[in-house]
Amino acid sequence: MSVMPDSLEARSPTENAPAAEPARRGHHKIFVGMAAGVGKTYRALGEIRELFSLGKNAVVGILETHGRAETQEAARGLPVFPRRELEYKGTRLTELDLDGLLKLHPDVVMVDDLAHANAPDSRNARRYEDVRELLDAGIDVISTVNIQHLESLNDLVAKITGVRVKERLPDQIVADADEVILVDVTPQLLRERIRAGKIYSPDKVDQALKNFFTDENLTALRELALRQVADAVQGEDADQAQLVRERILVAISAEPESGRLIRRGGRIASRFNGDLHIVYVETGKLGRDESKLLEAFKASTEDLGGTFHTLKNRGGVGRTLVQFVREHHVTQVVLGESSRSRFQELLRGSVIHTVLRETSGVDVYVLTRE
Repeated sequence: MSVMPDSLEARSPTENAPAAEPARRGHHKIFVGMAAGVGKTYRALGEIRELFSLGKNAVVGILETHGRAETQEAARGLPVFPRRELEYKGTRLTELDLDGLLKLHPDVVMVDDLAHANAPDSRNARRYEDVRELLDAGIDVISTVNIQHLESLNDLVAKITGVRVKERLPDQIVADADEVILVDVTPQLLRERIRAGKIYSPDKVDQALKNFFTDENLTALRELALRQVADAVQGEDADQAQLVRERILVAISAEPESGRLIRRGGRIASRFNGDLHIVYVETGKLGRDESKLLEAFKASTEDLGGTFHTLKNRGGVGRTLVQFVREHHVTQVVLGESSRSRFQELLRGSVIHTVLRETSGVDVYVLTRE
């Protein structure tokens, strides 16, 4: 048993300890692609291999090969961290071993498929939340994601491809990344890879080429990917002291259709590197389902890096929105087409007409209902 000298006993541990250096957050590099099979995972594995050869403690935290021979070969000889095993409803599942990696604390970890939904009962619902913990612990992360998983692009991708993506990634994750790198191939080359059986098994090739992986879909997705990565890079280089900043207001109601308005507003805010404000004006007591819907909208807003506001009704929804526009110097407003009848609008007044009439120098977008 050791005894502290009398001269030190009266001092607090803080007084004795040297000043702690601020914790370093890990460096996050994301490889983005227009679709599966462009080579994101291959590139990420190549980077891990290079860092490992330079003496870095670089490991593959989780790898989704999808049975692709080229990907499996690219991972050969690399240190792959064991997955966490769990059982759910009689099915054995495996996930990223977050606690194990935090304990190991390597220099760099590769995390494939950033938008992946973790198995039920996992500490985090999504894999990007695991990545946040790794970064907060000072561990560098190299990750991968396809452009269609971005939250703000969900409606647009569904409209282009006819496929509604369920696993979504908050735009803020990409915005906060230290490096965003586009892995780009032409639609023709990707379709050739699919025909050659490099992406899907032979029984799925025809279906893939006729449905999601058409020339038209891939061309549109490629344009989205190019634009999104260009915006992310531009955001890194933008003058942080800009005098005029775009402020986007999205007015919503407690209806499912408002989810589309929020995502459209998120795309506009991302495009202009602006502030996103989602505004709900109280119009009466909410039912249980409506309250749950607003909570979901609030979560979506935060995922998009925006701020959610619930406002007291001050002389009508339209006038309340106009007051918010003036107080917050809003530059763009997104409104949804009203679900009320023409008679109700004549009786109570149109929100759209009020905003158009009583604001100036503001761009107003009115989205039709789907």
